[in-house]
Amino acid sequence: MNTTTNFFAVLQLPVSWWKKLVLFGLAAFFINAGVNHFVNPDFYLSIMPPAFPLHSEAVYISGFFEMLGGVCVLIPRLRKIAGWGLVALLVAIYPANIYMAITPEAFPDLPVALLYVRLAFQFMFFYWAYSVTQPAYNLADQKT
Repeated sequence: MNTTTNFFAVLQLPVSWWKKLVLFGLAAFFINAGVNHFVNPDFYLSIMPPAFPLHSEAVYISGFFEMLGGVCVLIPRLRKIAGWGLVALLVAIYPANIYMAITPEAFPDLPVALLYVRLAFQFMFFYWAYSVTQPAYNLADQKT
């Protein structure tokens, strides 16, 4: 077997190409979003509800866990727990999206409709992260 084949065998990827795309897409999305918290923290600071404490810390911590979750969904032994961790993270950051929608004047560069569309998209992201916790994405679950 060549190195590429060994690499993919170690990842214990789902069988279908669609599920592979979902898994790699989820990983890339969260790794990119997490890195962006460190590259562009001002945006994330601006969407923090004022009543919440520790704004800077929350931005960097959530960015770290987005990157960690994105990497860990690619590790078979950690895939299920990483998926659940990303679901929990999405629930934790949802108040920032609500704040953006109910305070459009704080985001004059963004159309109000986009602020509400973000709320709806979060549910798609919830499902996306939840999907990798299922047996179809976890070959170890299928062997029993």
